[in-house]
Amino acid sequence: MSSKANILITEDESIVAKDIQMNLKKLGYNVVGICSSGEDAIVAADEKTPDIILMDIMLKGEMSGIDAADAIRQKLNIPIIFLTAYADESTLAKAKVTEPYGYIIKPFKEIDLHTSIEMALYKHKKNTDIKKERDFLYSLVENKDSKDIIFVKANQKLIKVKTKDIYYVEALKDYVVINTEHSRYTIHSTMKDIEKKLTPSEFVRVHRSFIVRIDKIVAIDHSNVILENDKKQVPIGGSYKEELQSKINQV
Repeated sequence: MSSKANILITEDESIVAKDIQMNLKKLGYNVVGICSSGEDAIVAADEKTPDIILMDIMLKGEMSGIDAADAIRQKLNIPIIFLTAYADESTLAKAKVTEPYGYIIKPFKEIDLHTSIEMALYKHKKNTDIKKERDFLYSLVENKDSKDIIFVKANQKLIKVKTKDIYYVEALKDYVVINTEHSRYTIHSTMKDIEKKLTPSEFVRVHRSFIVRIDKIVAIDHSNVILENDKKQVPIGGSYKEELQSKINQV
């Protein structure tokens, strides 16, 4: 259990807030403050930088818990769990936009608090670690102004890959697979991030799940790009045909 986690409570019902505080202390957490308004929560989050925020959705005053959560998310990397007695679809739809780490429905038990907080802390750490790793890997280029080389992580090592050796890149859920003639590298990334690292004149997005190196293309039929050597066929998405045609030297 993350017994030393610092938690900020935002709840405008003082009796409820004190009850939450008591339960959190019993569970071994450290309560760094109690706020009764969204405006106060934004200030407290900035000043105290808690590990997690418990935020009541329906706060008195001009700013709702959802508004406060959105403002905090844009400025700080702090996971937020919503507390609410209102679990209707409309409220949840608005809350989802702020990407909360969970919801606790009132009235709740001590076990609800404990489980939701631990899951949120674990998920937030994982997400932060993945982002750090991704940022680190893509900052490692031989020359920051060059897109000729990228470094990818494989078997606990950073491997230098020359972009001229890449045949195609494929998206698989939360991963991206970089394919060269003899190797495959699976990394945590997005197609959008990969595109930024590749020279536009040398690569083309042919499908939402595929980027190919233009000089590896040996043929194009109405629905596929065929690559040299292994004759790999990559589908062409309808919305990407125009971009492909603009990049190939057609006669």
